[in-house]
Amino acid sequence: MEGDFTGKDVYGKHFAPKDYLKTYYSFGKEDGSQENGALTFHLQKFHKTFTMDGIKGDTLIDIGSGPTIYQFLSSCGSFREIIATDYTDQNRNEIKRWLKKDPEAFDWSQALKYVCELEGDREKWVEKEEKVRSTVRRVLKCDVTQVNPLAPLVVAQVSCLTSAFCLDVACKDLTAYRAALRNIGSLVKPGGHLVLLVALRGNVYMVGQHPFFCLYLEQETVDSAVTEAGFDILWSEGTKNSYPPTHCDAKDIYFLVAQKRIKV
Repeated sequence: MEGDFTGKDVYGKHFAPKDYLKTYYSFGKEDGSQENGALTFHLQKFHKTFTMDGIKGDTLIDIGSGPTIYQFLSSCGSFREIIATDYTDQNRNEIKRWLKKDPEAFDWSQALKYVCELEGDREKWVEKEEKVRSTVRRVLKCDVTQVNPLAPLVVAQVSCLTSAFCLDVACKDLTAYRAALRNIGSLVKPGGHLVLLVALRGNVYMVGQHPFFCLYLEQETVDSAVTEAGFDILWSEGTKNSYPPTHCDAKDIYFLVAQKRIKV
């Protein structure tokens, strides 16, 4: 599979949050289906970053949250405030539905139970759910192609920024990718952390019947762009993409934690 770049207007018209969530974030296992290997990898690495390694601070911004909240399940106990962001109205609205306990919202209970199991007590998942809801204070519009991705808002630089599968679909080429990394990196205070989840060596992913562009990236390219944006990589880990190629043709998934350099 290979596709043309997907513009912002196409996301606004054709990106269906419910289809995306069902395809990529159904957990499996308890209903007899195979456990979602990609999702468990994501959750394990966020658990290592925020629970085991103890990265913490005052405010965390998540850039390009999509309609998902799994990326907050470990960080919610480490920050006073989490700001979720996305370009499209429908994705921001989907997050708000979950925050407001809308019965039509996606069911994240299996992911919550899995993270609580990693933390030592699977039965605390309802408590964890409420912790996420109380910590995600704002859901804002963002555009990573802008020098200030949150414009017209101006926010103080934050302790940590996370971004999962955003820049690789929002940037049409490597020049745009490097610029977007600099843009989002400007939101992080010196000494703060950047946490990225990236699809590697892919061209397209499907949401319902609609193909969406994915920038072909190698690990070395990502590492170089992160370093050029002013960060030192602390650790990284990759795994094979477990989704069928008919859903997403990326070969690997890459998790990276970096720290913004302090200018002397």
